[in-house]
Amino acid sequence: MKIAVVGSYGAGLTMRVPRSPVAGETLSGGTFDSGPGGKGSNQAIGAARLGADVALLTALGDDDFGRAARALWRAEGVRADHVVTTAAPTMVGFILVEPSGENRIVIAPGALDELGADAVEAFRGEIAAADVLVVSMEIPEEAVAAALRTARATGTRTLLNPAPARPLGDDLWPLIDVITPNQTEAPVLLGLDPGHGLTDEDLVRALRERTGAVAVLTRGGAGALIAREDTVTATPPSPVGSVVDTTGAGDAFTAALAVRLAAGDAPERAVRYAAAAGAHAVTVAGVVPALPTRDQLAARIGTAP
Repeated sequence: MKIAVVGSYGAGLTMRVPRSPVAGETLSGGTFDSGPGGKGSNQAIGAARLGADVALLTALGDDDFGRAARALWRAEGVRADHVVTTAAPTMVGFILVEPSGENRIVIAPGALDELGADAVEAFRGEIAAADVLVVSMEIPEEAVAAALRTARATGTRTLLNPAPARPLGDDLWPLIDVITPNQTEAPVLLGLDPGHGLTDEDLVRALRERTGAVAVLTRGGAGALIAREDTVTATPPSPVGSVVDTTGAGDAFTAALAVRLAAGDAPERAVRYAAAAGAHAVTVAGVVPALPTRDQLAARIGTAP
């Protein structure tokens, strides 16, 4: 299974707080931690832990955060030969986590703003050799578009994780084979007003009609909906004991989905596996520590996929 990932890397600076402050308020009593993050890096590491051969394209600064990233990828078996180093600082994300596990994130993109079409062209061979290309949207639209176009030109299946969500150009929709928004991201992609009144099934059908792709709407504790051809299938959530931190759940889900699609699974089976990965992730604090291994998921599911 070969997976190419075009996305972000950033240092995650996490504060666990009794509650989120309101405007102008200063709270004490938080605890601080820092670690690696960024959707592209998380998804690449998650896929590698599940047994895939993974190549990553992202951009870093020439700083301690960037050097730590390269050391991490070496340790995790993620190939990073094409990762770009820029004069701008490595991306930093500031994360507030409440006792419930819910999180709020603000990002300073830094080096990622310099990731463009030229870098994607240099990554073309990795995209062409992959079974699945995974693209997330913490990177410039130029890089997203170039990656999707390159995959289409080379015959590689595309999986777009549209986070953070923003409207897509009309020319990009047909380049998507699988799309995985959550309930908040789907209306943004579709250009809907906040009071749109559509059900989750309406949203996933609309995404299917817009793209012609397999549309997977993730719904947290309510599971997921899968729209393909003329059907919508509901996938129940994987059981979770105590929710500790939801920060890495979406990346664990995306990585596992890509791995099982690369292995040839039907979307429904791949989503069930991905849901188990997401469920595992919410029971562990942090992002990278929460990304499951193949053995951990086999133990959770009861059998190897």
